[in-house]
Order: sequence, then structure tokens, then C-alpha cells
Amino acid sequence: MSDAAQDRYHTNLNVQYGPLEIVREKELADACPYQWWNQTLCRVNDSVVRMAVIQGEYHWHQHTTEDEFFYVVEGRLVIDLEGRSAELGPREGLVVPRGTLHRTRAPIRTVILMVENASIVPTGS
Repeated sequence: MSDAAQDRYHTNLNVQYGPLEIVREKELADACPYQWWNQTLCRVNDSVVRMAVIQGEYHWHQHTTEDEFFYVVEGRLVIDLEGRSAELGPREGLVVPRGTLHRTRAPIRTVILMVENASIVPTGS
């Protein structure tokens, strides 16, 4: 990944909400000033729930040992895979299996939730 691409991604791995705290995804999304922003919301066992506010393209990458689940809250998400693309709208989700080369694209401002292993590196391995 280039330095320019890395500079446009705003990734926050700190856990925003602890156990028994109400997760306020909409407030965070509405306050987001960035075109590509990722925030870890909470931890569930060995996994985390992350929220992203995105518009544009992410780089191609893969996670060699972890699956990822993407769920669209609002907007449109395209997940490019080798040989095909999956387009998701609100209330739709998709699991990208470990080792699968992929990238995400959002033609309009899109809010997504991701469930993944807490040790995953969001930019790929």
C-alpha cells in the first residue's frame, strides 16, 4: 500500500464501547468528517465489531488466516473479488473467506459494520 493511500485511511483500533455500554453507531457515523474512516466499536469474545464510513475504493488485499463479515447499514458497498463482484445494499451482508483477495468500493457515502477476529490487520496481511 502506498503512503498516499495510507494517509487517506483513518483507522482507529481502540475499542470505543465496553461491555454493557450502548453502541451509538449513528452518532459516530453522522459526526465522521472523513471519506474513509474505520472505528472499532466493541469486543465480543475474540472478535471485534468495527464500523466504517467510506466512499471510494480501498486497495486490493487479503487476510490469510481470518474471515471478514461486512454488513451495510446505509449506502452501497461493492466487494470486488477475483473474477466477480458482489454489490450490497442496506441490510445485506457477505462473508469474505480467509485467503480471498478482495477490495471494497463505495460509489456513495456508505456506513458498514464488520465482524472480524480482533487480531486482524484491516489493511491486509
